[in-house]
Amino acid sequence: MTVTEAPEYPFRNPTALEPPQEWAELRQGCPVAPVRLASGDTALLLTRYDDVKQVLSDPRFTRQLDAEDAARVTANESGGVFGATTAGGMTGENHRAWRQLVGKAFTAKRVTAMQPRIQEMAELLVERMVAEGAPGDLVSAVGFPLPVWAICDLLGVPDSDREKFAYWSDTMLSMTRFTQEEIDTAQAEFDGYLVALVEGKRAEPGDDLVSELLSYVEGLDGRLTEQLMLATAKGLLVAGHETTANMIGKMMALLLADRGRWEALLADRALIRTAAEEALRFDANPGFGMPRYLTEEVEVAGERLPRGTTVICSMASANRDERQFEAAGEMRLDRSPNPHLAFGVGPHSCIGQSLARTELQTVLKVLLERLPTLELAIPAAELPRREGLIVGGLERVPVRW
Repeated sequence: MTVTEAPEYPFRNPTALEPPQEWAELRQGCPVAPVRLASGDTALLLTRYDDVKQVLSDPRFTRQLDAEDAARVTANESGGVFGATTAGGMTGENHRAWRQLVGKAFTAKRVTAMQPRIQEMAELLVERMVAEGAPGDLVSAVGFPLPVWAICDLLGVPDSDREKFAYWSDTMLSMTRFTQEEIDTAQAEFDGYLVALVEGKRAEPGDDLVSELLSYVEGLDGRLTEQLMLATAKGLLVAGHETTANMIGKMMALLLADRGRWEALLADRALIRTAAEEALRFDANPGFGMPRYLTEEVEVAGERLPRGTTVICSMASANRDERQFEAAGEMRLDRSPNPHLAFGVGPHSCIGQSLARTELQTVLKVLLERLPTLELAIPAAELPRREGLIVGGLERVPVRW
């Protein structure tokens, strides 16, 4: 395949819950495939489980996406979230030190302690949706407000400020939706807000992640600078809000698209955890995937990839790889083990995955208890997608009960 013949990426899904047919075709016949990005640049797309796992675990595939010869992901000059110099752009020793620090503060214990508050918030949001009457929209009523609230709770951000984050987050994840001027303005506002938040926590520490990270920074002789502190807060806000918000909508759409799935959960609540994991694996609309830049020649799937190559790992295609998962094209609510790659793998795997899992399982639990008769208010094939963002999602999930 020549570069001029390279298909445009991301591919189009037939419907919001069905995978693009290109995934299966490429897994079979062309596991390392040239694709053309929104910027017009060319990259190589990986679609098989073993290859994606290899690349995400290999330090030679870096996040130096601002390198001179790296493919630009987005249509605007900043490169959006992948071009920004955030905590995610760190490599090697600095990144390990950062992960260790944030990991010290972002513990499973902290997330477990948040679960009752997350459940209270989920119950409140569902009650509000019910009070407004059917049909409701699970995305705007529950999917988006809950993760923003949870991440604000984690970072010690006042509830009154959480509305602003949806817009800031959207601009950071834009591929084509916003102009460069809109992105720059929003980022300047976001930075200003975070600077003030960090200063406030420095003056009056609380029982939150930002205060705890600041206490580590003080003891580190400036090794972790304020700029890094801001990048951390920004990364967690964006990652924790947008991805989980979209996943709540997609999980519920998948479970309600086939009545048998919802009935099985109503009959056996022990399936909640494995069903949430299977929704993560089965997600056909995850967005862009994970780009990596190659600092030296490496072999993948029997092909030698030269230094300077940009590859894109499609974790969602990998999650449907028949070589790894039995009946990969079926949604099995009791699938176990389920070693899906939805949160990535290796040194850059999602640091907030325990929080995301807690939110998904809690929403599912609350909806099963509160609205057992819940159903989609439109056919699954008509669910509208969110367009032009790096993270895939549904614009609305209309439901009745």
